[in-house]
Amino acid sequence: MTLILRHARTLLVAIVIAAAPAPAQDTMTPAPEDAMPTEMAWQEIITSQIQAFRDHNAPGAFMYAGASFQVSYPSAEAFFVSIMNMGYAPIIESTAHSFGAHRMIGENAVLQEVSLIGKDQERYGAIYQLMLEEAGWRVQGVQLFRQQGMAI
Repeated sequence: MTLILRHARTLLVAIVIAAAPAPAQDTMTPAPEDAMPTEMAWQEIITSQIQAFRDHNAPGAFMYAGASFQVSYPSAEAFFVSIMNMGYAPIIESTAHSFGAHRMIGENAVLQEVSLIGKDQERYGAIYQLMLEEAGWRVQGVQLFRQQGMAI
């Protein structure tokens, strides 16, 4: 039960951050050219975690999870099984992904749109929340949703 409460708290924090009013300059648009290295850094983390999930590499996927996940799970395998059981199989089973717009939340957090192509060409969207931790950008949570239509 404690594990469920911790994840509910993480999801609530993500919702609160996403719903918080942003300064006028914060929009879900690509960053200016001078911000690209940082943008690529968090996108690289997302890509690396997605690929680790696709490869069923539990330790690889777990290492890109935020500190709250690191302390909440007794092992990388427990994390992987939990992710599968919580409805995130479309990420694990995805065959391709691409990045959409992002929104900076201060200097150390970002919301990043990701489009995924699932098995049988299903389309999914995801909003990844990442924070800059001591170890670098780490995934704090993902909101996954099914999109209409099929990928071609």
